[in-house]
Amino acid sequence: MSRKNKKYGGFLLAELAVSMSLLAILITLLAISLNSFRRFNHYQLVRQRCISAAQAQLDSIAVTGKAIDEEDFKRLWPKVSTSIRESAGTSQWEGLKLIQVKAKAKSFNRDVEVELSRYILGEKRR
Repeated sequence: MSRKNKKYGGFLLAELAVSMSLLAILITLLAISLNSFRRFNHYQLVRQRCISAAQAQLDSIAVTGKAIDEEDFKRLWPKVSTSIRESAGTSQWEGLKLIQVKAKAKSFNRDVEVELSRYILGEKRR
């Protein structure tokens, strides 16, 4: 019986080494996939912040006629910047103002940019 044990004595060590390396590979792949999910979720979060900031600017302009104060805007959306462009409506939109709001932010090393627009009544009709 001792001869049989000596014959397979190294098998357990080789099996253990292979299983440990497979486990290490699986853990590495899991860490890589979790990191990519984290980056994707952060990008979506920043994108949603840009959308809400641009929508709030459009709503403020439509209701009050002016954009949100810079101080309040920075308090609500600290890492988002917006630019607002106004132009007169053309053809069927004549007499209305076209308001375009572009919101920008960074997600890791990617730029997130959202542009929303809305036609509102001109100053004459309010």
